[in-house]
Amino acid sequence: MSVPTASPGYAAGQQVAPRWFLDTLVWVKATGEQTGGRLSLVENLIPAGFASPWHVHHTEDESFYVLEGLLTVTLQDQRVSLGPGGYAFGPRGVPHGFRVEGQQGARILLITSGGDLAAFVLEASEPAAAPTLPEPREPDIARLMAIAAKHGLEILGPPRQ
Repeated sequence: MSVPTASPGYAAGQQVAPRWFLDTLVWVKATGEQTGGRLSLVENLIPAGFASPWHVHHTEDESFYVLEGLLTVTLQDQRVSLGPGGYAFGPRGVPHGFRVEGQQGARILLITSGGDLAAFVLEASEPAAAPTLPEPREPDIARLMAIAAKHGLEILGPPRQ
C-alpha cells in the first residue's frame, strides 16, 4: 500500500478566498492535496442557531475547536457544550452534528484526519461575493448528499435537537 507523501512547508500569511457553504462562511486553510492526505483544516463562521445536518464521516476523524461563541456537539448520543477554547473529537463512523447556541454566532476550526472534508466543502460551496455570511437559503439536499458520498461522508438526516 502506497502512503501519500507531503512536502514540508507552511503557508504563513497565505490568503485563502472565503466561500459560502450552506448558511456559513468558510475558509479552507489546508486540503488533502496540500498535506499528502493527512489532514484538512476548515475555518467556519456560523450564524446563531445554525445546526449541521446529522452525518457521519466514513474515512476520517473530525475535531471541533471553538474560537468564538458557543457550540453544542452531539456525538451519537453524547452531547458536549463548548465555549471559546473548547474541543471535541468525533471518531470516524460515529454519527454526529453540531448547533450554535445563544444569540451570537460562532467561529470554529474543523480539523479532519484526511482530506475528504475539505474536498467536500470546496465542491459543495461557492466563492463568497463578500467576506460576510450568505443570505439563508434552503440547501439542495439531493446535491449535498451526492457530493458528500463522493468524499466519504453520509448525510443521515436533519439536525438533531
